[in-house]
Amino acid sequence: MGSDVRDEQTPKVVLVTGASRFFGGNVVARLAQDPSIERILAVDTMTPGRELQRRMGRAEFVRADIRNPLIRKVIDGDAVDTVVHAAVLARPPGGGSRAVMKDLNVLGAMQLFAVCQKAPSVRRVVLRSSSAVYGCSAKDPAKFSEEMSARTPPRGGFARDMIEIEGFVRGLARRRPDIATAILRFAPIVGPRLAGRGVQYLRSPVTPTVFGRDARMQLLHEGDAVAALTLAARTTQSGTYNIAGDGALSLSQAVRRAGRVELPVPFTVFRTAGRLLMGPVMRDFSGEQLDYFHFGCGLDTTRMRAELGFVPRWTTVQAFDDFIGGAALRPVVDPAWIDAAENKLLGLLGAGTGAQQ
Repeated sequence: MGSDVRDEQTPKVVLVTGASRFFGGNVVARLAQDPSIERILAVDTMTPGRELQRRMGRAEFVRADIRNPLIRKVIDGDAVDTVVHAAVLARPPGGGSRAVMKDLNVLGAMQLFAVCQKAPSVRRVVLRSSSAVYGCSAKDPAKFSEEMSARTPPRGGFARDMIEIEGFVRGLARRRPDIATAILRFAPIVGPRLAGRGVQYLRSPVTPTVFGRDARMQLLHEGDAVAALTLAARTTQSGTYNIAGDGALSLSQAVRRAGRVELPVPFTVFRTAGRLLMGPVMRDFSGEQLDYFHFGCGLDTTRMRAELGFVPRWTTVQAFDDFIGGAALRPVVDPAWIDAAENKLLGLLGAGTGAQQ
């Protein structure tokens, strides 16, 4: 989807889905602080927690299921002009199956965007998507730009869901060219409040990695993810945007910065080694996560800066360090000691080389 700049117009009534979860709830809280927005409707099937409700301030919570056609009454009845769809699930809900996840993700988005297409008041739609749509393989370029697609079809359910949902948004843009549509493809998101989601991999003193590979990772801080969604809701920019922090971090560097000891193993036993070292943790890893730790994924963020006008506060390394700090991991090996030992070794090697010359 190409980019198109429209006349600036402050949203008046914003609807945010997934309001009881981290991204939706925090976007609602940010938007509620903007006095130029008249109303913010926080939509979800579950009531947000007490602390999140407090931070949402003047926002109005609406208990509704976007899979139900009755969501049209909310959008039409309140003359919603901006819709931020943050309610996408990266894994099945507790006790649920892959079929339940697909139903919530794909059918929910299809119903929501069908309503947006028919609602005359809607003027902009923002989708929280993921870099998972690019997949992870040995054929990947150093950096994916927004026009590229997966070199190998993604095997994970979440990636397939997001590819389908992005298609709904592009269809909406074709049928309603008066609606500004923004798709934000987030790099893997980390931060102190999301520490529980990915820190299990680094919980064990010995962390398995794929032998012969050193996945190159680009990450996004949780605060930047919320800020990007909030910015996209306030602007009238149309397009697809990669959203990631500056710089990159190899998996071996990440393991070291977390104070863990790396254990390279063949990919065929990567999950098995993880089970032995970390119990059931890696049993729950999705196909996307396993592929990411194998190959990594780089993103070209030129369009993010030049067209969307978003500049992340945290680099990839800073986001990772904040994530590790929030996880309160006790280092098995002091990363500073490893750096000093490496520098000393390099110095000795350099001195030896000089003596031979």
